[in-house]
Amino acid sequence: MTGFLAFKAHRYGSEEMKSIFSEESRLQRLLDVEAALARAHAATGNIPEKDADMISKKASTKYVSIDRVKEIESEIHHDLMAVVKAFTEVCGDAGRYVHLGATSYDIIDTANALQFKDALKIIKRDLFEFEGILLGLAEENIKTVAVGRTHGQHATPITYGLKFALWAREVRRHIDRIEDAEKRILVGKMSGAVGTQASFGRDGIRIQKEVMKYLGLKPAMVSNQVVQRDRYAELILLLALIAASLDKFAKEVRNLMRTEIAEVSERFDERKQVGSSTMPHKKNPINAENICGLSRVVKSNVSVALENVSLEHERDLTNSSAERVIIPESFILLDEMLKRSKKVFGGLVLHPENIKRNLELTKGMELAEAVMIALTRKGVGRQDAHELLRKISLAAYRKNISLKDAMLENSEVTKHLSKGEIESLVDPAGYIGTAVFQVEAVLKAARREREEKPDT
Repeated sequence: MTGFLAFKAHRYGSEEMKSIFSEESRLQRLLDVEAALARAHAATGNIPEKDADMISKKASTKYVSIDRVKEIESEIHHDLMAVVKAFTEVCGDAGRYVHLGATSYDIIDTANALQFKDALKIIKRDLFEFEGILLGLAEENIKTVAVGRTHGQHATPITYGLKFALWAREVRRHIDRIEDAEKRILVGKMSGAVGTQASFGRDGIRIQKEVMKYLGLKPAMVSNQVVQRDRYAELILLLALIAASLDKFAKEVRNLMRTEIAEVSERFDERKQVGSSTMPHKKNPINAENICGLSRVVKSNVSVALENVSLEHERDLTNSSAERVIIPESFILLDEMLKRSKKVFGGLVLHPENIKRNLELTKGMELAEAVMIALTRKGVGRQDAHELLRKISLAAYRKNISLKDAMLENSEVTKHLSKGEIESLVDPAGYIGTAVFQVEAVLKAARREREEKPDT
């Protein structure tokens, strides 16, 4: 069967997404393009209107069967020509005008764009819904103070609201990227064997324009035998970039779900869900791990898409076999990742007691920067204050005492800061800067954007 591989039985992806890349769906889009071409020819007076009507009427898998296409392909060993022959058979006398002036990739690449259009619609919808989930988490946890981590070590306090807001904006950028890229990706062509449109005569530019108008696509301004594969590379890069973000979010859940951290967890069905075949106590981050694993495949497809850009002369066939795999695979796996991301974060459980425990784990060390800044406001040089807090922190570690107690023992600190000031400085909730205001700004911007484009 021509076009992309059938992924109907694929373990991953929704039926909605997989149906776009099914054999029947692919065949229907090829027929849609052939019908649009016939209508364009009729509009320019090249073929009778009644023949264009017949071709359009028969441009359906109701009349052109996949089995017949495969039967012909097994004989002639050309996938698109098998479609053309099977289509011609059912069109009667009008069949003589099927595929008039077109080369295979006029039909294939234009059909590709129709698939991209439908698949990207699903991706955008899921991103929009996922953004909503993250915004909800940001608002719910706008003042949930936790320890921040850099290099895997405790840093200064952060809020979970800020973490979720950060991710929500990343998702919004992906929505924006798709909408910007669609004008370069949702492009079809009718340019003939090498791009000159010679087979369409003087009507070539008009025919191409008419075809794309019927199909709701943008015509390529110039092409050779194929739509240039920098467009396809951009598409796969975009899908991989989204996958990379989902990988990042899921990896954070996996790390925060570690037994010794346990600040968040995936929702676990205690009635039936099994964590391990041998360890009955396990509650594993299976969805987050699945997201991270699938992202590796989607990201790996980028190198193939980039290789496909450099086709020889007016084109060769090296892109074809690879695209039958990487395009449906990237869409289907990303679809699965988005569905699982919505599930993970839509059911995410936060554990306040563990968040508090971890925040207090280093006995106030995460507030050393706050004290350093306070000392500089009292007239101590910044570098001197930094060195002083470095030594105090090391001493506190050695003695296994809190930063507050270590500072109260240090005359240089108590010379500038009172006990009350020190106690206030080691309150994590007092050192979250503008985190709350930043989250509020994100929520305000997101509400405006989502109201402007509610149907994304």
